[in-house]
Amino acid sequence: MKFKLLYLLSFCLLLIIEVGIALFINDAIIRPFVGDVLVVILIYCFVRAFTKFSYLKVVIGVLLFAYLVEAIQATSFIDWVGLSDNKVAKIVLGSTFDWKDLLAYTVGAVLILIFEKYYNTSST
Repeated sequence: MKFKLLYLLSFCLLLIIEVGIALFINDAIIRPFVGDVLVVILIYCFVRAFTKFSYLKVVIGVLLFAYLVEAIQATSFIDWVGLSDNKVAKIVLGSTFDWKDLLAYTVGAVLILIFEKYYNTSST
């Protein structure tokens, strides 16, 4: 395991931003779209902080994970397992499928790829 402080600090900053969005913003663009773009970057930063996997492997893994969570939402999984009244489960897993979320996750992954390719020369 190789610890990377910059990714951990980025994760912490993004977490604060995400919590701020969740608590204080209720609009049609920032909360549903920008929040989903940032959550992919947030998870990516967390994984990169503690692993030595290449940025490409991590971004693909995070994107597939985000797609999987969205696919689970399409199946009403949260109802099947009896968590539809659990607020934390609804926040973490979500409760409704939306194609725009897949687009937001993809945008987040593309932003990561752009950053890693052009701004971070030591990202192996």
